[in-house]
Amino acid sequence: LLEAASGRYVLRRKPPGKLLKSAHAVDREFRIISALYSVGFPVPRPRLLCEDDDVIGTTFFVMDFVEGRIFWDLDLPGCERDERAAIYDNVNATLARLHSYDYAELGLEGYGKPGNYFARQISRWSGQYRASETQTVEAMDALIEWLPQHIPPDESVSIVHGDFRLDNMILHPTEPRVIAVLDWELSTLGHPLADFTYHLMSWQMPEIGIGSVGLAGKPLRALGIPDEDAYIQRYCERTGRKSGIANRNFYSAFNFFRLAAILQGIAGRVRDGTAASAHADQAVKAVLPLADFGWRFAKQG
Repeated sequence: LLEAASGRYVLRRKPPGKLLKSAHAVDREFRIISALYSVGFPVPRPRLLCEDDDVIGTTFFVMDFVEGRIFWDLDLPGCERDERAAIYDNVNATLARLHSYDYAELGLEGYGKPGNYFARQISRWSGQYRASETQTVEAMDALIEWLPQHIPPDESVSIVHGDFRLDNMILHPTEPRVIAVLDWELSTLGHPLADFTYHLMSWQMPEIGIGSVGLAGKPLRALGIPDEDAYIQRYCERTGRKSGIANRNFYSAFNFFRLAAILQGIAGRVRDGTAASAHADQAVKAVLPLADFGWRFAKQG
């Protein structure tokens, strides 16, 4: 966080040390938030990108600090029932809006490779998982083999955030609406249903030994939070998917595999001495249960 006479700003930089290929590409983050800010999508205002390592030792960018609320608990403690319902509906609308943009009109033609998204993602995360592997996880080995053989034929393409979850959003201080979506490190051109079903993991997440991280088992009706089916229906209405979402077990298996691979990357960085997260040890412990849960979806597929 930077304090200046002109305001408060946030500096995002690559962490020091050895990094996996394509990891922490803050220049890409700057590009996507610049494009989205130009059309009024809720992101912090981007200010500058510096790719000269002589300045602070690594590539960085600066964006405005956004004042608001960040919720780490998905049941939104401190909110009234109607406010919870409105917040979740606005989060749903925000993701549907992101997926509605024509990426070419935003100058993002080269931001990712359109088409063949799942094959490329499975290959990428399989490779990064293998590069960071610290233990044998049979469910990950099974998913690496199963997923490429069960890719749905739908080749829809949109801008995808890659990590669209509640704690990556800043809500208005008093109103039930998103005013900034953060952490675009994993964004690309990809399949909108990969993005949306990743977001749905909030309803599916099992107990993985590091505290309550999902809505599973919560009294959703009493809280005013939509159940998974109602939330899917609202997204489909907003995006014109009249037939709903087919192949949901594949998408869920893929997303649990992907998240396990991401967390295994943190484990690899712990091993290499370059982990920056204070919760790195917890991330390591989550890999096995996440992989097991993903394989459970695959077996239902």
